[in-house]
Amino acid sequence: MWKAALALLGLGQLSSLATAQVQSSGNAVKVKWLEGTPMLNSGTTFGLPWARGQHPSNGTTFTASYGTGDQVQLQSWITAYWPDGSIKWSGHAISGAETAHDEYTVTASNASSAGIRRRAANGTSIQVTETSDSVIVDTGKISASFPKSGSVLVSSIKTSTGKTVGRNGRLILRSQSGVSEDGDASGISYFKFGSKIYNATVSAESLVRALVTVQGIHQVDGNSTATHNDWLPFTLRFYLYANSYAIRTVHTIVYDGDAKSDFISGLGIRFDVPLAGDELYDRHVRIAGADGGILHEAAQGLTGLRRDPGKAVRTAQYNGTKTPNKSTWTTGVADHLQWVPAWNDFRLTQLSPDGFNIMKRTKAGQSWLKIPGGTRAGGLAYLGGATTGGLAVGLRDFWKKYPTSWDVSNAATEEGSITLWLYSPSAEPMDLRPYHDGLGEDTYEKQLTALDITYEDYEGGYNTPYGIARTNELFIYAFDSTPSADHLSALTNHTNEPPVLVAEPEYIHNTNALGSYWNLPGATSNSSSAATIESHMDFLVKFYQDQVEQRRWYGFWDHGDIMHSYDTDRHTWKYDIGGYAWDNSELSPDLFFWNYFLRSGRADVYRLAEAQVRHGGEVDSYHLGNFTGLGTRHGVQHWGDSAKQVRISTPVYRKTFYYLSGGDERTGDLVHEVLQSEKAWVLVDARRKVRDPSVVYKPDPSALYLDFGTDWAGVAAAYLLEWERRGPRWEEARDKLIETAKTFPQLKFGFVTGEALYNSYTGAWAPPPTDPNNNGTVSVSHLSAVFGVLETLDQLFAHYLETPKPFIDAWLDYCYYYGASKAEQKARYGKDFGSLSLRQGHSRLTAYVARMRNNATLAKRAWNEFLNDDSPDELNPNDPWKTERIDGSGVLVPVDEASWITTNAAALYGLGGIENLALVGGPEGMRGGNGTVGE
Repeated sequence: MWKAALALLGLGQLSSLATAQVQSSGNAVKVKWLEGTPMLNSGTTFGLPWARGQHPSNGTTFTASYGTGDQVQLQSWITAYWPDGSIKWSGHAISGAETAHDEYTVTASNASSAGIRRRAANGTSIQVTETSDSVIVDTGKISASFPKSGSVLVSSIKTSTGKTVGRNGRLILRSQSGVSEDGDASGISYFKFGSKIYNATVSAESLVRALVTVQGIHQVDGNSTATHNDWLPFTLRFYLYANSYAIRTVHTIVYDGDAKSDFISGLGIRFDVPLAGDELYDRHVRIAGADGGILHEAAQGLTGLRRDPGKAVRTAQYNGTKTPNKSTWTTGVADHLQWVPAWNDFRLTQLSPDGFNIMKRTKAGQSWLKIPGGTRAGGLAYLGGATTGGLAVGLRDFWKKYPTSWDVSNAATEEGSITLWLYSPSAEPMDLRPYHDGLGEDTYEKQLTALDITYEDYEGGYNTPYGIARTNELFIYAFDSTPSADHLSALTNHTNEPPVLVAEPEYIHNTNALGSYWNLPGATSNSSSAATIESHMDFLVKFYQDQVEQRRWYGFWDHGDIMHSYDTDRHTWKYDIGGYAWDNSELSPDLFFWNYFLRSGRADVYRLAEAQVRHGGEVDSYHLGNFTGLGTRHGVQHWGDSAKQVRISTPVYRKTFYYLSGGDERTGDLVHEVLQSEKAWVLVDARRKVRDPSVVYKPDPSALYLDFGTDWAGVAAAYLLEWERRGPRWEEARDKLIETAKTFPQLKFGFVTGEALYNSYTGAWAPPPTDPNNNGTVSVSHLSAVFGVLETLDQLFAHYLETPKPFIDAWLDYCYYYGASKAEQKARYGKDFGSLSLRQGHSRLTAYVARMRNNATLAKRAWNEFLNDDSPDELNPNDPWKTERIDGSGVLVPVDEASWITTNAAALYGLGGIENLALVGGPEGMRGGNGTVGE
């Protein structure tokens, strides 16, 4: 049926490709570790795609094995469906194990019974006990209790032997009403907050993996006399795996304060650790330093004393094992311990990406003693005893998200505590105020004039952080006794690069579950010209990896973003110049990196793109308030620009991660938030500054004035994800996409119309207010097709095989005519499109129509557009394709610069290169004005 539908649409080439995909996809799929076999396997979640029609969602069993076929524990669920009801993506969890195997095979077996079968091999399974007050999860290694109300997130963590090694896990928040100027803190109020839980839930299926979700808000500490509204809502997700002593935790906060009066001065999570069962000298503090290093400390030190207790004693304390009985110590040590100081508190602070300091003290009121520090702390700390056990907590990207810190407190008392500060109280308070006072830009005319010089689209009231979010990932590890330093070092690596299982690129490609616009390197051309393009794309990926490090694009709010444009005079990126600063996904570098990963399977590219997921979907987007579902255009501050659009928040940038991760729940939240943009469009008129005065427009949900590429394409990506996932609004999302496909071609000039009226209730389109009679409007923007619209539509066509042919034809017309001659444009539409830019990026549109219509002439045109675009936002064969070292007094620190690169150009070159090669093969034999390409 679907083959016939493709043929009807004139997509015979895609039809044969899809047929081959179904035939070549097997029931058994191998998955391997992204960065090689890890030392530790604490349990992992991953996703797999499946070809259309291969496995019915109402009768499929998944099993997993390794080596010669030995079974492993596996829990499975569906994360996406094809419209025919077959499985498109599945999520899987394997349990923790003593050994991580090099690869695993997941086998799907069709069965006659209804419902997907979720089965685990023999072994320890998750045990969940839920009452009206709490959720208790037992993994076989640990048991954790999660209250459903109150201020405590995790009331206890016990090991399998019954030892309680962690208690009273709660959030800590400190804020102040202002910041001191010149040391004057008069009039500033200070506040301390704790957790206030709204609810805690546990996943319905918890055989191998249990997910406990705790939601709440911060409220003023009960012991405080200060008053403040509850604020800073949070969501914590705790992932527990069978046979694992680790709890993976995803922590999200949404800023809902007033940037002028709510300054966060500390944000953390704290656990109490019982210590009473061990002597002071058998209580251990371990803190991860740089490059796998571990600080070895005890509450009371026995090494280095004037009187030596004996090597066995010193070695035991250093290694974290119980010291020998005192009767075996050297005479004169055990009976003089009262004179050996007990160290109660330890602190590590990472206030920059380049250095950390450590100190300790005997108790409050006494001075701190400095401990030699280092460069980049690993982000893990442990407190516990040789026999009582303890707790280690690690923050992923600890130094990358500075300012961060650790407090290990009360180690010399009956119960100590360990506090991970996601934002360190040792740093300056978090200042989210606008970086300028408006500069007198109090009218649209002034704002547009200012835009011409700084590229910043400023508007008062729009430069707000209200509603932005930040997500952090941490791990909690429970132990019966102090683990070895080597083990803690391995856990530090595990925390910062959690093991990822992924299928081979060829298999993912063959399922057609993530579009047909990418392919493996060399799959369509092995020519020298294709190899040159491949090398250029590799150069761009490495360049941005190096720039992140050299330019220190790190910090609580900044980690995961890159910069937009370069200042050749100062040899720095334009970090302080309007819209040239932070990129905020402008022109889709995120999509370039994800597509590059899909085809290469490279771990370093995955990590680069993963960081962008956690940044763009959180910091650059809004999750509360009038802007919910929208993102912010590039700027000096991530939230500062007044252009709020779905082109930034679009989930097309996060879709690959969502599915490969097995359906990351936080990313799933973001999809639903983007659906809220329909309401935001009523409150935020994107064209308010530039609309023709003669146009009368009042935003209305049934007639929203939208651009198909910068507005609709983003919410369409969310619709498609909701449809695939069969989320709460999937039928609505499906119907809106289908209605768009029916009504959009009724616009006389289709996509060339550019902007039209959209009914957010139904998905129907109507002519724009500038052309109420639908006589035909030509409004083509260079931005409409560079934020994932091609990729979203291609995925839609592959998903919904009944897409009406007029809708596809309208899109192919746009793809063809954007790069056509002005004469062709005028002949078709009565006028040409004017002077358009970004031809290199749009060459993939030409390649797309060439592929869909099997047109070799268009394929040549696509490569000509790719190779011979001389506009500022392009890269060509005559560019240097190397960096230049700049050092000495000309720069603050030595850097490698490529002044000929802008992120716009890099993103579009990467996307054009990948998609052109996949769609029409290499540019063999082509010669252009910028040099010879091919043989």
